[in-house]
Amino acid sequence: MENKNITTITDESLLNNPAPRLPVCLCLDVSGSMGAVTGDFKRTGETVYSDGQSWELVEGGTSRIEELERGIQMFYDAIREDETALYSAEVCIVTYNDKARCLQDFTTLDNEEIKVPQLEADGGTSMGEGVNLALDLLERRKEMYKAAGTDYFQPWIVLMTDGEPNGDAEELSRAIDRTVAMQRDKKLIIFPIGVGTEAGMSTLKEFSPKRPPLRLKGLKFKEFFEWLSQSVSRTSNSRPGETVTLDKTDSWREIEL
Repeated sequence: MENKNITTITDESLLNNPAPRLPVCLCLDVSGSMGAVTGDFKRTGETVYSDGQSWELVEGGTSRIEELERGIQMFYDAIREDETALYSAEVCIVTYNDKARCLQDFTTLDNEEIKVPQLEADGGTSMGEGVNLALDLLERRKEMYKAAGTDYFQPWIVLMTDGEPNGDAEELSRAIDRTVAMQRDKKLIIFPIGVGTEAGMSTLKEFSPKRPPLRLKGLKFKEFFEWLSQSVSRTSNSRPGETVTLDKTDSWREIEL
């Protein structure tokens, strides 16, 4: 696993900002299939092999990963408009394709220099490696909270994929076991999200036995991240341990018939 372009928070930031923290990790599939395009495009007649299959190259249109990046930008903007969430929510971005990478370590968004990392679709789907890296970063961050005496909410992971994992099988099994155990011990909340018809929903369900995975409706990334930002705001404005009811997901999820 590889860490690149990591933005870190110092212990001093925890001491200067006493707000209870809500750690939110976006664990995102950036495999080659996330470059799939919809909308108005022209065929080039060329093909490329990526993420276990052949893809036709096109010009124009909108790709999944472009819409994902726009959705994350909307999420950042919405958090920055909520004064409580701005100083409470700490956002981490982990991506996975052939490798797992941390593009942004846990950080509040009150620093305007924190930008949405540029995402590129390429390679396979090492989901297990991605989740394990996200959990490792989360455990490290929790230790920093404890050292600083900072209270925190139950952490969130958004696990998003448009395919089946094809990384190391042992890493995947370990990631599932860790995630399930943390949920059982009320140390983690996971939101498993499938993108497109080929998303590995059965694998996502293994990560979340009690919270069923949901499939994104089309490319409604913006609607999903609007829902996520509202959920973060509502939680940030509560107290750690308090039960919070989240909004319905009808605006962005596919209704399974």
